[in-house]
Order: sequence, then structure tokens, then C-alpha cells
Amino acid sequence: MTAKSTLIGRLLHDTRQIYEDQLSSLHNDSKRHGTQGEKLDLALLVDGLQASASRASSSTWPIATSQPEKRKFIIADTPGHEQYTRNMATGASTCDLAILLIDARKGVLDQTRRHSFISTLLGIKHLVVAVNKMDLVEFSEARFNEIREDYLTFAEQLPGNLDIRFVPLSALEGDNVASQSANMPWYSGPTLLEVLETVEIQRVVESQPLRFPVQYVNRPNLDFRGFSGTVASGTVQVGQRLKVLPSGVESSVARIVTFDGDLQEAAAGEAITLVLKDEIDISRGDLLVDAQASLPAVQSASIDVVWMAEQPLTPGQSYDIKIAGKKTRARVDAIRYQVDINNLTQREVESLPLNGIGLVELTFDEPLVLDPYQQNPVTGRAYLYRSPDQRHRRRRDGQRAAPAGIDFGITVQRLRAGAEPADP
Repeated sequence: MTAKSTLIGRLLHDTRQIYEDQLSSLHNDSKRHGTQGEKLDLALLVDGLQASASRASSSTWPIATSQPEKRKFIIADTPGHEQYTRNMATGASTCDLAILLIDARKGVLDQTRRHSFISTLLGIKHLVVAVNKMDLVEFSEARFNEIREDYLTFAEQLPGNLDIRFVPLSALEGDNVASQSANMPWYSGPTLLEVLETVEIQRVVESQPLRFPVQYVNRPNLDFRGFSGTVASGTVQVGQRLKVLPSGVESSVARIVTFDGDLQEAAAGEAITLVLKDEIDISRGDLLVDAQASLPAVQSASIDVVWMAEQPLTPGQSYDIKIAGKKTRARVDAIRYQVDINNLTQREVESLPLNGIGLVELTFDEPLVLDPYQQNPVTGRAYLYRSPDQRHRRRRDGQRAAPAGIDFGITVQRLRAGAEPADP
């Protein structure tokens, strides 16, 4: 049983999102297997829905607020231990807000610092520090303030412009989770649920310039040729002049085609097919931007990497790399440093191990168009991986094969000193 499970169970229970049969089963399970005496063991609600084999994975839980027409949200429950850093990074990579659960008895731990750093690395600007188990410290205002000051001192090392909020609560008793606590009259702030319902989430991609990665060249017959994909950021309009990157060729939008009919304008998140006025050469992986945009392609870059493979990342290795729909090869030139995510110090290393986070220098086989991850997660996130053919070749050579799956990197476009952007 974990405090996270209890908190999620409490949110589900107090927002009345547990079916009668589930609640009846929870009562029975609490009597047989619970750890809370005669009380409902809300952790069983969550843990009972997770197979033991998947404890290291991230789980998601939809929550409908008191005003579902205004906001709904999904909680990604990620593991806390250091050996599961890659799972935490994967879960956090799609989130707008992070809830950092702190045991009021233990205070700020290395785990708290680690999760805070990874959250900010992944562009999360809203952090809610939930000081849990206040019932075990007699709902002490002094203890809450002590933890608050400790965290704020640590947070000075994190990137600026963070929205950090603190909520004292007891997930077990329900204090300040979905309703105000009578046990902490000294706290006049919002409950955790109120924070989640009212926090202003600004979708960065909506205000950013147009980015449209081409996922598929759609040509069902000789009379139609379109370019399908999802608008990663900004908006695109019929008649708008676009530029194809990295080639630099320009054309105008003739049609915006969707399953439900043509549009005059499409915004970030919409899946569309663009038809251009001119017959120009466009392939999967090309990026369409506004014709006035200045976005040079680069041959090399320094990127922040969260390493997810059992085999360490070392200089000299080559990998396939995918950014949006674009695929090419990348060579690891150097590892500048690894971040000690417990204290945020940087240290020199010869390799980056499983769950390691560090700054890595890459050189690409062909020019790539990148955005800073903080501005655009779609065109700023890279995946490093070995294809099945590569793994097969390694086995034939008698060397250990790289594990199946994706080795994950987050691109933060920082041009290497002395490196020149490639000409489009």
C-alpha cells in the first residue's frame, strides 16, 4: 500500500466516482486485507486494480471535477523509486502539473528533489507540494511551514517561472483533499481538488508558431495529393504561405481536409490533411512552417537525455533518432556531464547508465530541424533507439543485444559551441 494509492483512492471516493459494486467490494476487502482497522482502506481501491506485475509501470486515473463541463483531468500514477526513473519520466512527459507527495514526518527527501527536477526538465511549470499524513504530526502548522521552507530553499536551484503551491493534507482522513479540514484552521488555502480545478494551464503549443510535421503523404488516386499529420503548434489557414523544412521550398495552402469536411483554419492538436497549390517534393518527416519563420536545420546539437536502456550510453555509439516524423542516424560524440538528480550537481562520466540523466552531444547524418523542448514538446523531443536489424547484427557479432524498445531522449536545442547550422 502506498500513500499515492491512498490519495488517488481518496480523490475517487470523495468525488463520487466509485460505483456501488466497487464500493461494496472495497468494504469487504478492507475488512479482510485492510490496514486501517474499521475504516475504508482506500489504497486497496487503486492497488486492487493494478496487477502486481505492473507495479513498476505508470497508471492513469481519470477524475471528473465538480464542474466536468469546465475541466476534467487524468492522474498519472508513477513509481517513486530511483530505479524506476524512466517510468516516472515517461509518465510526466505528457503532464501539465506535478503533485509531489511528501510525508510530513520525513520532510523533503532525495526522491522529492529527483521528481521535482525531472518534472521541470520535462517542461512542467505547475508543482503542487502535497504535505501528506498531517494527522501523524498532530496537524502541526510549524511542521508544515518547516517543510515548505525546506522545499523553497531547494527550489531555488530549479528553473524560474515555476508555479509552486503547498497543501497540507491527510489522504487517509480526507483533510484538505476534496473538502476543507476542520483540523487545520490555520490553513485558509484551497484543497488539493480545488487547486486541480482552478489552476490556469496555459497550453504553450497554442501560442507558438506553426509546426506541422508530415506523418504521411496521402495519395489515394492521381487526382489527390495531401500531407497528413497533427498540428503540433500554432494555427494554419487556407491561403497561408508555408515553407517546407529542411528544403526551404514554399507553397500556399489550397485546402485543409478532415474526416468531417474541409476547414478554413486548423489549430494545435487537430489531425488534418493539407493540400498545397503547388506540386512540390514533400516526404514523411518534413516540417511545414509559416513562410516567414526562421528555423535553421542543424547538423549537431547538445541534448538532455533520460537514458532508458540497460546497456549504458557511451561516446562513439550510433543510434536511429526520431523527431516528430523524421528519422535519421545520430552519433554520440561526447557526454558532457551526468546530473546527480538527488542534489542537482553535475559530474563528469564516461557513460550514461540506465535511468541516468545527462547532457549529450550528438551529430546527425542529415540536418534536423529542432525546437527547444520547453517551447514545443513535439518538435523538441527525440527518441534514440536501435532498430531490429541493428540488434540482429549485434547478436551475430556475438555481442550483447540492446534491449527491445525505445531509448528515450529529450531534445533541448542547444547548439554545440563552434557548430554551424546546416543550410536548408
